[in-house]
Amino acid sequence: MVTAVVVGSGPNGLAAAVLLAREGVDVTVLEAARTIGGGTRTSELTPGLLHDHCSAIHPMTVGSPFLGGLGLERHGLRWRLPEIDCAHPLDSGAAGVLRRSVPETAEGLGAIDGPRWRRLFGPLAEGFDGLAEDMMGPLARVPHHPFLLARFGIPALLPAGTVAGLWRGEQARALFGGVAAHAFRPLNRPATAAIGLSIVAAGHRHGWAVAEGGSRAITDALASLLTELGGRVETGFHVRSYAQLPPADVVLFDTAPGAVVDILGDRLPTRVARAYRRYRHGPGAFKVDFAVEGGVPWTNEAARHAGTVHLGGTFEEVAAAERAVCAGRMPERPFVLVGQQYLADPSRSNGDVHPVWTYAHVPHGYDGDATDAVVRQIERFAPGFRERVLDKAVRSPAGYAEYNPNYVGGDIVTGANTVLQLMGRPRPALDPYSTGVPGVFLCSAATPPGAGAHGMCGAFAARSALRHLRGGHRHRALAGNRS
Repeated sequence: MVTAVVVGSGPNGLAAAVLLAREGVDVTVLEAARTIGGGTRTSELTPGLLHDHCSAIHPMTVGSPFLGGLGLERHGLRWRLPEIDCAHPLDSGAAGVLRRSVPETAEGLGAIDGPRWRRLFGPLAEGFDGLAEDMMGPLARVPHHPFLLARFGIPALLPAGTVAGLWRGEQARALFGGVAAHAFRPLNRPATAAIGLSIVAAGHRHGWAVAEGGSRAITDALASLLTELGGRVETGFHVRSYAQLPPADVVLFDTAPGAVVDILGDRLPTRVARAYRRYRHGPGAFKVDFAVEGGVPWTNEAARHAGTVHLGGTFEEVAAAERAVCAGRMPERPFVLVGQQYLADPSRSNGDVHPVWTYAHVPHGYDGDATDAVVRQIERFAPGFRERVLDKAVRSPAGYAEYNPNYVGGDIVTGANTVLQLMGRPRPALDPYSTGVPGVFLCSAATPPGAGAHGMCGAFAARSALRHLRGGHRHRALAGNRS
């Protein structure tokens, strides 16, 4: 029997385990925490309410070429959509409003900006499923849809500020800027448009969905499928050294690159160890979960119906805040993301008390308290919010790193989205999932295509592992040949 060990039970670790198990490999997943899920855990952070710990809104997950074909609905996964995907309110009381429909979104952006939005995102949304096959994976591949990829790739290489220049009005510019800010990079840098373009296109195709019962439903469904396929998950098993690994033909790490260096030590080739140590992590997240009576009293009506609300003011304000945190400075008005998942999934609430999920972008390793900054940004667009807060739970960047060691310095996307790392993460190599040790692979969000609960990093890493096994290298695998 061919065997595999996967270290880490986030969406990528479990996706890798499922793909291997489907090919007849006997798979064991080892998870350090008491519960599975990595960034997709959900629990009662405030009494009686369900809060997502990190990953919360899932347009890229619904559109994942791998997860979408697994039939996870048989294992309890249900997607729920809000009335409005995203709102970006402005001080004037207006807002940029993202709806699943491209024409409806365009209509709300005015006579000039609306048609420009439609021309950019209409083709990308229509062809998103094909585009995702090429976009959500390593760059060193022959694309299946080269013309569509080129239509995406040319503007994706531009700074987000350049693409925002397509629109004249503040609403469209701010709406795109808020989505592009998910890159955790200064918006005047090359390729910062890529994340904004991909998330908006995914939303127009599939909607900004949430998982019923919380994001944990994604990894619960993957774990259920893995069990059905004969695999197993062991929790409370913290792998700190190579000696702890059970014998296996292949080993996959759903960890940050630095953890692989710590675990494998001098078994890792010197050039790989050096590259993994040089791997850069980005800014942090400071999270505040609120229990709010009656919901957030947004001034803008669309924000009251939006599953996600981006707070940062104009495009220029968002860009200034992102530039500051990337330079290690805490802005007075940070970019804040607000999740109102309960609008699509009322099971998370308790009567008229609702869980409101928020986090601010802060400098890497920020050790201050950003709670008031988050509250002030919400109050800016929802006066009276403070009076509705019944309880809150706070998680700093250090708390995030403790919760999930992959989130070094509070970096919840597991790596800075610099141009060099986008082109060659976690290191320049024909196979970015290979660690250089036969039979050992990296499958975390530090590998292509990067952050998200889409499972694609794990799927591609598992395919690399299968090529290794089919190439007759089974007996060269690291953990299966200890003396």
